Amino acid sequence: MKLALYLPNLRDKITVSEIVDLAREAEALDFDSVWSLDRIVVPEASDRQELAKPFGFMKEFPRAMPVSARAEFLHGLPLIPYLAAITKRVRLGVSIIVTPYRAPGVLAAELATWDHLAGGRINVGVGSGWMPEEFAAASAAHLYKRRNRHVRETIEVMQGVWTNELFEYHGEFADFPKCGFGVKPVQKPRPPMFFGGVANPKLAAELVATYDLEGWIGIMDTPEAIGTWRAAIREELERRGSQRSIDELAIASMLPFTITREKTDQTPRGKLTPTLIGTVEQITDNLKRYREAGLTMPLLWPPFSGTPTVKTIVDMRRLVHDIMPKVWTG
Repeated sequence: MKLALYLPNLRDKITVSEIVDLAREAEALDFDSVWSLDRIVVPEASDRQELAKPFGFMKEFPRAMPVSARAEFLHGLPLIPYLAAITKRVRLGVSIIVTPYRAPGVLAAELATWDHLAGGRINVGVGSGWMPEEFAAASAAHLYKRRNRHVRETIEVMQGVWTNELFEYHGEFADFPKCGFGVKPVQKPRPPMFFGGVANPKLAAELVATYDLEGWIGIMDTPEAIGTWRAAIREELERRGSQRSIDELAIASMLPFTITREKTDQTPRGKLTPTLIGTVEQITDNLKRYREAGLTMPLLWPPFSGTPTVKTIVDMRRLVHDIMPKVWTG
C-alpha cells in the first residue's frame, strides 16, 4: 500500500503557501504521489442545495458542493507545473481531469510538457465529470450526454500523440490530419494513466482493460466497495484473456482524512462512513481492512474546512510513523 496526498485546493479559502507546505511535507515523508482536484466552478445553486445532480452522482450526498460559490479555491491543473518546480521525487497528478472541458490534442501535448517539467513524474487521471452546471461554465454543455465517449477519444488521442512521431485522428470530438505535437513524455511508452469512476464499475473495468490503463481511482469508498470495484476489473481482464493481473494495477480512492482524539461513529453508511476520520486505532484498523480488500493507494483528503494545514501535516506524520508500520506488518 502506497500513500498519496489529495491536496485541498477546493476550499472556501486556501493559499499557495499551504499547498506548497503540504506537497513538500508529502515528499519529505516519502509519499508516492500528490494529486490536485479539477474543479472549474461552484454554482450559486449549490449554496441552496439545488444542483441538477447530487455531488458526484453519489446518492448519499446533497445537491450541493462542500464549499461556497464565493469560495476562493485554487484550480487544480495550473498547480501541477508549479509543484513540479518545487519538488524533486514525489509523483504528481490531477484526480481527475474532466476531459470534456479540454481539447484532446491540446491536453495530450500539454501533459507531455508537464512530464518534462517534472522530470518524468506525472500521473494522468481522466474522467467524464458529473455536474451539468460546470459543463455549461466550461462551454461544454453540448458534450454532457456524450461525456463518456469523450473520455474514450481523449485516451486514444493521448496514447497516440505520446507514442507516435506523427499522429492523426478522426473521431467525433477530435479530427485532425497527421501532426507532430512536440516533445514526447519522459516516461516510456507513456505516463501511467488512471480512470476516475464513482458510479459504474462495469464501465471502469471496460476502460481499464481496453486501454491498458494502470489503475482506477474512486472516491470515499468503503473496504467493501473497493472489493466490488476490484472484482469488476479483475473479471473484465479475465474475460478478455488479458496477460495483466489485477495485482499489477493501482486501486485507489480519495478518502477524507483526519486523526481525532475521540472515537468517531463508524456505523456503515456507504460513502458517508468516515473510515479514515477517527483515532489512531480506528484508522489503523480500517487501513488494514482496506489492504485486505485490495486498496493499493489511499488518496488522503484533508477536510474542506475547520482543520488548519498545520494539523494536517501533524496527522500525515503520525500516519507515517505511528499507523502505517502497524498496517504493513499487521
